[in-house]
Amino acid sequence: MEGVMQNINREHPEYIARKAMWRQYKDLYAGGERLRANAAEYLVRRHKEPGEVYQERLNRVFYENYIGSIVDWYAATLIRRAPVVLFEGNDGAARNYYNLLSSNCDLKGTSLSEFFRQRFVQALVCGCSYIVVDFPRANGAALTRAEEDATGRSRAYLMEYSPEEVINWNYDDAGGLEWAVIRTSCLQQSKVTDAKWERETRWIYYDRENYQIFRKAGEAGPTELIDEGQHGLAAMRRVPLFRMQVSEGLWLVNKAALLQLEHFNKSNALSWALTMGLFATPVIYSEREWNQIVGESYYIQLGPQDRFGWTEPEGKVYQIAADNLVRLKDEIYRVCYLMNQAGTPSAGDLRVSGISKQRDFSVTQEVLRAYGDAVKEALKQVLWAIVTARQDGITIDVSGLDEFDIDDFSGELDDAKKLLDLGIGSETLKKQVFKNLAFKYLCDARQEVKNRVAEEIDGMSYTS
Repeated sequence: MEGVMQNINREHPEYIARKAMWRQYKDLYAGGERLRANAAEYLVRRHKEPGEVYQERLNRVFYENYIGSIVDWYAATLIRRAPVVLFEGNDGAARNYYNLLSSNCDLKGTSLSEFFRQRFVQALVCGCSYIVVDFPRANGAALTRAEEDATGRSRAYLMEYSPEEVINWNYDDAGGLEWAVIRTSCLQQSKVTDAKWERETRWIYYDRENYQIFRKAGEAGPTELIDEGQHGLAAMRRVPLFRMQVSEGLWLVNKAALLQLEHFNKSNALSWALTMGLFATPVIYSEREWNQIVGESYYIQLGPQDRFGWTEPEGKVYQIAADNLVRLKDEIYRVCYLMNQAGTPSAGDLRVSGISKQRDFSVTQEVLRAYGDAVKEALKQVLWAIVTARQDGITIDVSGLDEFDIDDFSGELDDAKKLLDLGIGSETLKKQVFKNLAFKYLCDARQEVKNRVAEEIDGMSYTS
């Protein structure tokens, strides 16, 4: 334990390399006042630009947040219908628990689909997101499963962590996670009479069987061990940390970040130039000293024979800049597989036929299905771990997240009818088809309603 405490704040080299990038990507996704507060990190200062001019540009900064809207569109479209959780087995108590988990998976009232939607958004922004499966802690061991259920010890729940909080880890030769360290930090109000605010940092260390929690109050306080023991997945010899990850090619903010930054700087430069062009600058043609303030406090003094002017590319630089901003916006949508949503009907390359637009959206649908597979895989891993840890007498599967158009369900009904019309003599096939259709139609219903429908379908008899 002493060795763990000494190294608890050590950061993995990959974490060190990426933590500045994660902060930038979160700023680009959030936009608004968050980006304005950090605008000095993203608005490029011109060569030899006076400090007061640069500060004025910072005060006037604005941000057209395309990537944030794109990420939210993908998340809303993908989980427009909740994932379908299928149960097999007669363990009534387990089914009741998973009904509860479906509506409140984190003890904060968050539904399972909303919890994973938030993790999906985080994965699109940072490349991955982390989930911990935990169980309530209690003193003493429960003698029976009934006692576990009665005291709430079997009530597994989920906790979310960002990549910025998982600071260190190690994998074995087979690629399994051996241990991980999570660091969180927040402001806490002390309980003494002055009730001052201080930053509290906590570290959670997980290995395959045990956990340890360390705490440090303030900047100069000692690091102390406040809790330790076996975690809920100890019997499985598995670290209770799960990762939802997207591939480099599907990591949207990583693909569009540089384009978004280029658009940010050029749009602000053009806005500044247009704004300054609205204010005429007085020109004084005189050889004697001039110290009067005129106009907007700016003036240019020239001799009677002096000349002054600006250079710009042929064809007017403002129009070139405006056209380039449109191209950058279109490129942001293109690399995010949403060219059909760029929304620039005046652009010549977007005057395409209906068939071409359909083809563009078919690419988007394939990307959405790939995202759906990533979310379903993470959800399966989490639910399977909970089933094993609780020793429930059921099996769980996850489907759905593959329909993104209002016409999809009608098409699915037609496909199901054609399949059943083949006359395949399998009651199991028929029941499975009916359950899949029912769950997709009842995607917004409570999990106990879906379970009851599934039980009724299983209890019916079908003739070929």
